[in-house]
Amino acid sequence: MGSRQIVAVLQLGGVFTTDDDGHMTYSGGEAHAMLVKSGWTFKAFKHEISSTLNNLKLDSYAFKYFLPKNNKTLISISNDKDLKRMVEFHADSETTDIYVIKKVDNRVKSSVADSSAPADSAIVGTTPDGSKRQKICASWENTITGVGQVFEGPKEFRDALHKYAIAHRFHYRFVKNDSSRVTVECTDEGCPWRIHASKSSANQEFMIKKVVGSHTCESETVKSNRLASQKWVASVIKEKLRDSPNYRPRDIANDLQREYGLSLNYSQAWRGKLIARKELYSPHEEACNQLPWFRDRIFATNPGSMATVEALEGSKFRFFVAFHASLHGFENGCRPLLFLDVITVKPNKHWKLLGATSVDGEGDVFPVALSVVDDESQENWHWFLEQLQASLPMPGDITFISNGRSGLWDDVSLIFPDSYHGYNVNFFIEEFKTKLDDSWSEEVKDIMVEHLKDAIYSCRVDEFNHYLDLIKAESDKLAEWLLETKPERWSDALFKGSRLGQYTCNISETIAEWIPNRYELPVVQLLDTIRCNLMEMIYTRRESSNTWSEVLTPSANQKLQEEMNKALSLSVVCSTENDGNNNVFEVCDGSVYTVNIDTWECTCRKWHVSGIPCCHAIAVFEQTDQNPVEYCSKYFRRDYYRMTYAMSINPIPDVIVPPASTDVTQSMGLQPCPILARRQVGRPKEKPADPRIAIKRAVRCSRCKGYGHNKATCKVPLTT
Repeated sequence: MGSRQIVAVLQLGGVFTTDDDGHMTYSGGEAHAMLVKSGWTFKAFKHEISSTLNNLKLDSYAFKYFLPKNNKTLISISNDKDLKRMVEFHADSETTDIYVIKKVDNRVKSSVADSSAPADSAIVGTTPDGSKRQKICASWENTITGVGQVFEGPKEFRDALHKYAIAHRFHYRFVKNDSSRVTVECTDEGCPWRIHASKSSANQEFMIKKVVGSHTCESETVKSNRLASQKWVASVIKEKLRDSPNYRPRDIANDLQREYGLSLNYSQAWRGKLIARKELYSPHEEACNQLPWFRDRIFATNPGSMATVEALEGSKFRFFVAFHASLHGFENGCRPLLFLDVITVKPNKHWKLLGATSVDGEGDVFPVALSVVDDESQENWHWFLEQLQASLPMPGDITFISNGRSGLWDDVSLIFPDSYHGYNVNFFIEEFKTKLDDSWSEEVKDIMVEHLKDAIYSCRVDEFNHYLDLIKAESDKLAEWLLETKPERWSDALFKGSRLGQYTCNISETIAEWIPNRYELPVVQLLDTIRCNLMEMIYTRRESSNTWSEVLTPSANQKLQEEMNKALSLSVVCSTENDGNNNVFEVCDGSVYTVNIDTWECTCRKWHVSGIPCCHAIAVFEQTDQNPVEYCSKYFRRDYYRMTYAMSINPIPDVIVPPASTDVTQSMGLQPCPILARRQVGRPKEKPADPRIAIKRAVRCSRCKGYGHNKATCKVPLTT
């Protein structure tokens, strides 16, 4: 394994195309061959690629590849673990294609790629066809005529000044800029031009009061992005975007270059379009128009899935989706356990996600269903549970875990009458901490929290009562509160459901890692981003499990081994044969525990709670020459894990949504009229730069050409 290597073909400069079935093909560009060794770090991998590609700077490039026999999903290589997996997956392949893709404009080629300007700037300059630019800008040359010119207000003056600057190709800065006066000067150091406008004292008209000097700056040297601001781009393209919702950033950049002489890169055009869309449509209105289409595409590409969009009063909506691969995996491979969580995606202020998540044989999260709603209300949770009940092929004996809020205790028992329902342990512990007496020292508080944890994980009633008495000795009020919360919802000693050692899940953290946290996604893109990550997660875990040789999953094997080590010091003191049952044994471990092999029970109850045989049971298996693996819960077996990930989520290749027709939305009961979204409390945060171009430059040593350090800290010895 340490000496394994594969032949990689580096593909650079080509273009991906996708057919109707979602299969991707790569064409054009150039190819280079190199060896990739299994022991390499990601840093060494990048260094070798750079050397192979004539010392190409890779700070703005990403590395992707296809899994064997799958050309629908590109897998990323971004760390040591990803690189190791790639080598393992292609161990039997003759060659492996690695695509070196530029992070900026990796899906479309910018219309200004051949410009001599920096990639992240906008330029006011000449165009290939100066006459076309003159036709658009000719009328702007006289938007500012001189002293005495009157405007409706400062905004109109600023708009006219902006057009005037574009027509005459100069840049300016505001010296004063408020509701009563605007003073502007040219940014060129040697240029004396200056203009001042303010309200007149007589009739309060906004008038140009003074114009000083004329421009002496050289317009041919003007290179800046100040005139092509995001808001200005949005104002120019807004009406065209209203008529053509699929107006692409590449086309926007081309049109502004041709019509105004402004050279924009892809990201600037994209941000201008984003602002224009927000001005034209509210996020809820966009969602109402797009979700019926997205639901139909889910049905078409992933048969057997469940998707529902429902209109509400006030033109609101809610959306539910459970992909067929998730439903199949939950039914055939996961333990019957579902965590109900509300997932807040920070950049998306308008929606929340309600999720039902199971866990696989390794204890990793396995999302089953998601819903997009406007808030975490009891009504929305009730609707979500109804959709979930209709989706599940096995709606019977399921254990639910939640925080119990928003009426979940009542709704779960109403919609799933044969189910069990317990607390999310992490939430319950945090709730307990709020009840601690403020006068207690931190040491006492920590001890009380440890007593609670011991009570939660106690498998026997006498152990539970012992730790509850310890809490009661410190505070009767706290003990009474614990009893009021119904210990049968949180203590292993009393809980009737089957958690098999799983008390909480981190689905919120998982989803948060999938969603970009620097800008807000439209709801369809939000859902499709989650779908793409689910698709990659399922495939990666399935391929990983194909390398397992043991009967149990790795984590279950480790737990079983820990119990086997404990069993070495135990002895089976007798076999109970009085009642004719030769499969009941007594094991001495300080106390005497009774093990019944037929019913898979031990009086310590750890076997029942965890699904893994306890050390007492394993001591019996050693004496009776039986395999402990055969007595583990089926949900920890390798074949059940593989069944969890047996089905794939198929791509939805055309997520660029077509214009929604009034007929489609009205047929669903959705009104395509604007929806008033509730304004968020506090000052709105400014959106940062597009994360696709916010790439931090890696430090590179000028001596050894390695990354991550400089010449001063280089440890490579000098050669003489």
